[in-house]
Amino acid sequence: MICGKRILGLIPARGGSKCVLRKNIRMVAGKPLIAWTIDAGQESRYIDRLILSSEDAEIIEVAHKYGCEVPFIRPPYLAKDTTPGIDVLFHAIASLTEHYDYVVYLQPTSPLRLSEDIDGCIKECLLKKAVACVSVTLPNTSPYWMYYRDTESGQLTPVIKTDVDYKRRQDLPQTYALNGAVYVADLNWLERTRTFLTTDTIGYIMPPERSFDVDSELDLKIADIMLRRRNN
Repeated sequence: MICGKRILGLIPARGGSKCVLRKNIRMVAGKPLIAWTIDAGQESRYIDRLILSSEDAEIIEVAHKYGCEVPFIRPPYLAKDTTPGIDVLFHAIASLTEHYDYVVYLQPTSPLRLSEDIDGCIKECLLKKAVACVSVTLPNTSPYWMYYRDTESGQLTPVIKTDVDYKRRQDLPQTYALNGAVYVADLNWLERTRTFLTTDTIGYIMPPERSFDVDSELDLKIADIMLRRRNN
């Protein structure tokens, strides 16, 4: 709890990952991928209750092994490729009897995030009296150096049109990218907007080395190396 607000931590993890089969329970640096998010959530100073939402028996078993509460089984219709994450979130809220003021949405695909990142995002949101805060990081490539490519002619068009010709990275306007690690929002506001991202949302900056997102077999191997190096 922080500022008198009760905070729910939610980890969404379905069993039907297509790009990386059984991704959430694949071993990464000696533990299932999902266990890194469970550990970070449990170490948070501000999350009052941490739960898992899943339809998959094996994922639920792993979550129990690592001490994460699973108060319900997600229905299969909310575990499809096309299921919006916000629907999963509000199913979880409706399945609980307790009242919470804020929710923290923690995707298992960010195994390098730390509890200090979670707490930093929560604190940023509450102390600045924002309705929502999401984690961001510096992108590898600035959008000022990105282009659309015409499929027929191959012609390039700048993503951001400007009269300034930026030749040096240090001269570029500072931009940030979502890293998918932490999403925090006031539940009353979230019920109205059905999204974490509006013009009212603020950003919490995370370092690039903790902003790695797992979405492929190669990502799993990279995350394994990064976590082993950090732990050693």
